Amino acid sequence: MSIEEKYIPGLDGVIASETKISFLDTVQGEIVIKGYDLIKLSQTREYLDIVHLLLEDRLPNVEEKVAVNNKLKQAYQIPNGVFEVFRNLPHETHPMDGLRTGISSLAGYDDKLEDRSLKVNKERAYNLLSSVPNIVANSYRIIRKMEPVQPKEELSYSANFFYMLTGKYPSPLEEKIFDLSLVLYSEHEMPNSTFTARVIASTQSDLYGALTGAVASLKGSLHGGANEAVMYMLNKAGSVAAFEENLYKKLYNKEKIMGFGHRVYMKKMDPRALMMKNALKDLCEKEGNDLLLQMCEAGEKIMESEKGLFPNLDYYAAPVYWMLGIPISLYTPIFFSSRTVGLCAHVIEQHENNRLFRPRVLYTGERHSLPN
Repeated sequence: MSIEEKYIPGLDGVIASETKISFLDTVQGEIVIKGYDLIKLSQTREYLDIVHLLLEDRLPNVEEKVAVNNKLKQAYQIPNGVFEVFRNLPHETHPMDGLRTGISSLAGYDDKLEDRSLKVNKERAYNLLSSVPNIVANSYRIIRKMEPVQPKEELSYSANFFYMLTGKYPSPLEEKIFDLSLVLYSEHEMPNSTFTARVIASTQSDLYGALTGAVASLKGSLHGGANEAVMYMLNKAGSVAAFEENLYKKLYNKEKIMGFGHRVYMKKMDPRALMMKNALKDLCEKEGNDLLLQMCEAGEKIMESEKGLFPNLDYYAAPVYWMLGIPISLYTPIFFSSRTVGLCAHVIEQHENNRLFRPRVLYTGERHSLPN
């Protein structure tokens, strides 16, 4: 078979790696994480359970979960030098750029940077899981000339992250829903950012470099960023009728509408979106105001009838984060923070069984002969 016959734009459906981490089973309709259905896990387990599962290959017992929580708390603080880097960034710096810069700068503080062993890579992964929420919250604050907020070690991992993002202690319902969002964003097979991380790791680059590249990938509007775009769209409309009118206008103008469609979930709703939709219902009931839910459901109906498209996770995560009081520009950094554990698992797996990625191209340019 010639190289031309193998060319598939966007690598659609191309198997790029073997993995024991996760798999989108479109036949059974499951997101498989280390052998478990992620949706079922999200109904009974918390984010730290997923962390242990992805890094230690099994669900934790009570003692192991406590140990993970304590391990993460020990590394909550990040070097002051990283804060100084944030203070020198322009005020207009996007939070994803602050996050990318912060993760990259952590490499300089790792005295075992060239060690790719499983043991050291796992310790690095736990340290990054501790540091990234701090970087997300405080890069945002420092760049905007606000004082950094210190982590609260007495809180759970998810409650502390919520506190650092909002400056307030979450209610039990808020903590539960925020933790659920972290679970649902934690791992999702081979999207662009994960592929990016594995390609970088295949050169034997370090974990920080791989994650820095993943941040850059996730920042793109066709990957991450959809949750932010959805919330801006909802806020601009302000009512069900205005939201419907705006969607029809976008459809007429053939504009891309963020929050709908997925390269894998082509003919049904992203199962993670349904979990977030139910979470939105709970928050709306608590607040006694279901306007955002009504708007989202109206948009869902229009997109299904007009385009045959269904909501992805970002569509319902956006109004959930809004009702939790989280600034819009932090939605994608939160996505990355929760995905950190999945990315680390992929980089570790790549390092343990590595082959350098080196694809070919289908050349469509001209060929010239030099004059005599």
